Amino acid sequence: MIGKIIWTIIFLGASLGLIVYTEPVKRFTGSFDFAEKWFGSGGTYTFFKLVGVIGIILTILWITGTIDRII
Repeated sequence: MIGKIIWTIIFLGASLGLIVYTEPVKRFTGSFDFAEKWFGSGGTYTFFKLVGVIGIILTILWITGTIDRII
């Protein structure tokens, strides 16, 4: 149980960090051509924000045990 809580804190922190610090992450990784193609101008920023939100949702589903029931 303690391990699950620690991993939850790590995953939530990483997801929130990706949302809050999108600009430094984009400068570090560069632009993603597929994201710019799919989402238009600024698509890399949108991609990072979406990954962060999806990470938060999956973490909440995992900590509540919902993913175990779905799988």
